[in-house]
Amino acid sequence: MSPIYLFFLSSGLFLGWSLGANDVSNIFGAAVGSKMLKFKTAAVIASIFIILGAVFGGAATTETLTKLGEVNAVAGAFMVALSAGLSVYFMARTGLTTSTSQAIVGSIIAWNIYVGHQTDFSVLTSIMTGWVLCPILAAFLAVVLYFVLKKAFHLMHLHVLKQYQLIKTGFVFAGAFCTYALGANNIANVMGVFVKTAPFEVLRINALTFSPEQVLFFLGAIAISVGIFTYSQKVMATVGKSVMKMSPFIAFIVVLSEALVLFLFSSQGLRNTLMTAGIPALPLVPVSSTQAVIGAILGIGLLKGGKGINWSITFRIVAGWLTTPLTAMLICFISLFFLENVFQLPVYFRQ
Repeated sequence: MSPIYLFFLSSGLFLGWSLGANDVSNIFGAAVGSKMLKFKTAAVIASIFIILGAVFGGAATTETLTKLGEVNAVAGAFMVALSAGLSVYFMARTGLTTSTSQAIVGSIIAWNIYVGHQTDFSVLTSIMTGWVLCPILAAFLAVVLYFVLKKAFHLMHLHVLKQYQLIKTGFVFAGAFCTYALGANNIANVMGVFVKTAPFEVLRINALTFSPEQVLFFLGAIAISVGIFTYSQKVMATVGKSVMKMSPFIAFIVVLSEALVLFLFSSQGLRNTLMTAGIPALPLVPVSSTQAVIGAILGIGLLKGGKGINWSITFRIVAGWLTTPLTAMLICFISLFFLENVFQLPVYFRQ
């Protein structure tokens, strides 16, 4: 890998760092905020399974994102990723969560507009449908899990300390599952625009063979892990405490609901199984873990009458979902102009 390519790839790595600082808080914020898990424990679990999910499950959503805009010049990919990363970073600086998925989509659309490349609106519609369904599905699953697990705990007649230990163990497994699904679903946001220009070759380690795409995903996942350890603790506090105060039981339901939603939008195997059986399947698109966790929290909150929800924080987060893609579009469009006309770097190769 040449130093020049590494420089251009740095914006994708920065976006990965931003995702780690922001989106992983949506998984473990509830657990850390409820003091069920220590931050360092959550960070280690998240880092391991983010990498596994990205490397072994990231191809499906990446394929969808590249159909939205096939960025075929590395300088263009650099600016698309940098614009998305900056928009997410500005949100993270405020301590509020936002959507990396929406940021990268906004940047890709800006690239399409700037270079005159037609946006595939069928793909965009599929992605936006995922954004709408994600919080709704998370809220629904949270309510269902609440009743099912509450009934199960009642039937088991567990002592309160036994319940606490069971939920704590559940957090570890649900968090691992959720971060694996996040890596599989969201690595497309971090490295998807670099797939067309990646210079990597097939990597063989003993019996394992990794494609050039998987090598790229591994580098992106490492950047996500760095973001987890260096900056996610502040945003975890917002998700875990500010939107709604949660008991350990409710926090576990939120994490499990989010894990299931991310998995549903990421699993090629599940989609193929459902379609073979003639059952409608969800699109394989990068969705917002922010929307999933907020949807789950609001589902439980509304079930309990809505009194414990901090609506002010909630509305500010929702406003962030709306402004993030627009901010990314504006930053990207202006930056592409300067990159091409001031620095004389090609942002698109016409085929």
